[in-house]
Amino acid sequence: MTTLAGATDTLTRDALAVLQPSFLGTEPPDWVLRRLDEGLTGVGLFGRNIESPEQVARLTARLRAVRPEVLVAIDEEGGDVTRLEVRSGSSFPGNLALGAVDDPGLTRAVARELGRRLAEVGVNLNWAPSADVNSNPDNPVIGARSFGADPALVARHTAAYIEGLQEAGVSACAKHFPGHGDTNVDSHHAMPRIDVSADVLRERELVPFRAAVAAGTRAVMSAHILLPALRTDLPATLSPAVLTGLLRAPVADGGLGFTGLVITDALEMQAIAAKYGIEGGAVRAVAAGADAMCIGARGDEEIVLRTRDALVAAVRSGDLPEERLADAAARVRALAGWPAPAAGGAVEGIAPDPGVGQTAARRALRLTGARDYVPPSGPVYVAGFTPVASIAVGRETPWGVGAELERALPGTESAVFDGSAAGAEGSGGSGDVASREGLSALTANVLAAAGDRRIIAVVRDVHRHPWMADALDALLAVRPDTVVVEMGVPQAPPRGALHIATHGAARVCGRAAAEVVTGKGAGA
Repeated sequence: MTTLAGATDTLTRDALAVLQPSFLGTEPPDWVLRRLDEGLTGVGLFGRNIESPEQVARLTARLRAVRPEVLVAIDEEGGDVTRLEVRSGSSFPGNLALGAVDDPGLTRAVARELGRRLAEVGVNLNWAPSADVNSNPDNPVIGARSFGADPALVARHTAAYIEGLQEAGVSACAKHFPGHGDTNVDSHHAMPRIDVSADVLRERELVPFRAAVAAGTRAVMSAHILLPALRTDLPATLSPAVLTGLLRAPVADGGLGFTGLVITDALEMQAIAAKYGIEGGAVRAVAAGADAMCIGARGDEEIVLRTRDALVAAVRSGDLPEERLADAAARVRALAGWPAPAAGGAVEGIAPDPGVGQTAARRALRLTGARDYVPPSGPVYVAGFTPVASIAVGRETPWGVGAELERALPGTESAVFDGSAAGAEGSGGSGDVASREGLSALTANVLAAAGDRRIIAVVRDVHRHPWMADALDALLAVRPDTVVVEMGVPQAPPRGALHIATHGAARVCGRAAAEVVTGKGAGA
């Protein structure tokens, strides 16, 4: 492990200040507490750090006992991407559901309640909202995380979300600048490229980010994407043309005029790490104009020290101006000192609104065939057709309607089927065409297990998964009374005797759909 002499000098403290590492476990390890004392100013929490609100409040209190002004960040978008409720599913619908309702006041209320809960446990920076315009419906990583495909709609809800979150004393972070919506590659795995003109970028991708800046977002997160129209061959995270020449530049000069904190997306994502490494990516990102470096996957001290040392060495060699690093560190410290409620206490002036997430999920439902639908009088059979979840969403968070229906209709059973069940081959069986034999076997299995019970077929982004669409059509050919619940982007034509589009897979979305299926509750 590399270390430097004089570990508490100004340069080294600045290098530590710009890092936002994660760690393993539900208590901060000793190395995190030591580095906080030496200058580390931010940490990121993930699902692996979380057991309960009370535990998170104790964790953040320990951090602040060492450094009272520390940025405790989390990736809590609500909807499909949740960390606070990673084991149960979110109490809040995601962006696509809020965009489907298109009530900015509701979006603001949802974000305010989410922010209130974050503030109560001591989190003061949320890596949200996603301000991406989901212009490519085949996007593998944004999808339901976006408010929608219309730039103006995304802009007004991005602004409302930021205002609500920051009213609760939690800094918002609009992402993924300058827009990750028109990609067909997940930057966790490779480098996406957006080949559109500068005019299209201005009129589409940048519209929500202008709204975010106008709404006062305290942070913006960069995307690891290539945009040749901006005259750069570097990914946005490492590009001075994007971060300084576009995001920071005055509005009068064609920029967005942003003066807050610029945060990178995780530097261990392959779009950066595969070519530049985490340490090299950090040096280039700071030089380009980024202020805080997310280094979240490994959660160990070694990568923190190696990245710190790389920044210090770059300053000493002249590759990174010392004043640029000092400016970045000052921005991090300024945001860490922004007033936020103390952990474990009520948020002053913000009344709890515990039902707002469920209300929003119910309002987001779109039904086809509801007029002729007769709810089942007994148990049903739930067949979940499951795609491979993106890294951002995570595979540990439950989704679907099975659990809700099992509680509401005793005797209900659930099963899940991935692409391999339909004979699809390739990368996880998630995006391939099913074989005829596989389809027959899957359909036979579902029919045999269901018996005479109504079948509820649950899908997610069926338009992106040929095997899923084929399996659904094969099932409907035999059982046209099947109810279809689409819990992703409802791009494909409605199928089934009753089609329910939830616009997201959060727990509250599943509950709202189950209310319709059973004919019980406020959502029926």
